[in-house]
Amino acid sequence: MARILADTHPSGLARRIESELAALASQGQLRSLSTLEGVNLCSNDYLGLASDPRLPEAVATALAETLPVASTGSRLLSGNAQIWEGLECEIAGFMQSEAALFFSSGYLANLGLLSAVIHPGDVVFSDIANHASIIDGLRLSGARKIVYPHLDLDCLERELRRERSAAQKFIVTESIFSMDGDRAPIVDLVALTERYDAELIVDEAHATGVVGPQGRGLVADAGLTARVLATVHPCGKALAGMGCFVACSEKLKQYLVNQARTFIFSTALPPYIAAQLAVAVRLTAAADRERNDVASFGAFLRRKLREAGYETGAGDTQIVPIVLGENERTIRFAKQLNLAGFGVRAIRPPSVAPGTSRLRISLNAKLSTELLGRFVEALIRAREQEPVSLEPVRP
Repeated sequence: MARILADTHPSGLARRIESELAALASQGQLRSLSTLEGVNLCSNDYLGLASDPRLPEAVATALAETLPVASTGSRLLSGNAQIWEGLECEIAGFMQSEAALFFSSGYLANLGLLSAVIHPGDVVFSDIANHASIIDGLRLSGARKIVYPHLDLDCLERELRRERSAAQKFIVTESIFSMDGDRAPIVDLVALTERYDAELIVDEAHATGVVGPQGRGLVADAGLTARVLATVHPCGKALAGMGCFVACSEKLKQYLVNQARTFIFSTALPPYIAAQLAVAVRLTAAADRERNDVASFGAFLRRKLREAGYETGAGDTQIVPIVLGENERTIRFAKQLNLAGFGVRAIRPPSVAPGTSRLRISLNAKLSTELLGRFVEALIRAREQEPVSLEPVRP
């Protein structure tokens, strides 16, 4: 009876929820869950490892060796296992860092790392294009936050120079930015940290596996691993797994085990995941051909899109934005491309700034230039509002 009355006479909260959903719909920002169909151009599986049979084989082997299917608790309670400690040692060796600590997701890693290391009396400088997990981690830290324009190092240096207090200073950035596919100037950022006595934290989510020696990321590519406080490496993208590791010093790892709330109070992932990730790291280290293919596909697609008159930003990586501007226009393009057999999504605010809605193309090693050429042709037809073929594209 109470449920019926609530539905008949909606509460203030129900009305508020309904109003906010209606506002999102009117702005072309209402989202819903759906299964992606067609040639997948949204995937973060950059090396194509998600379909590699060696990963499920690693899981099956681990389960056959009587590893449990559940962790049963946090790492500090019953969820730790020798296989996790072995994985962290292997990852530290791969990253050429002193140590590594595994978190259950990239979001939890950023929240835990940033809120533990950065304190309320500190000041942190954050690129405006940083991921939501960074933004939320900095909010939790309670530190004074200075947001600088995207990749504007002149502005960043002015702010660093202006900061004359004795507060500990941090710079936090992504290495490859998730919406524009452009790169942070790691060498210049490290120089700024050393000039102004700051610490640098780099989220390598879209660089891990894709760039740098053996896919170790932009910081390793610059040869500056030892001069960065920590790098964050989510495993759900090029590593085709789940969770995230933070590469850092042994002392910082010990500190996070004791202070990072998202580590302390999260149930550990099942130990067979560690077996899968160990194999994924080894496959990633040997995937130079796939890395070269993905880089070539990015250059090819950008060239074809620019020849067709599309705006693709300043990036040069596997993430290729096609900036279309308005929400409704972007949704319309996505639907027409879906009908043509290409799995794309409309990216709209708040994921990107108002007026910059886009199709965000994520390239992977399983694609081909022939397929990408057909995608550009379908995109041109969508712009010209010509009929789009309903025949699915065959990879």
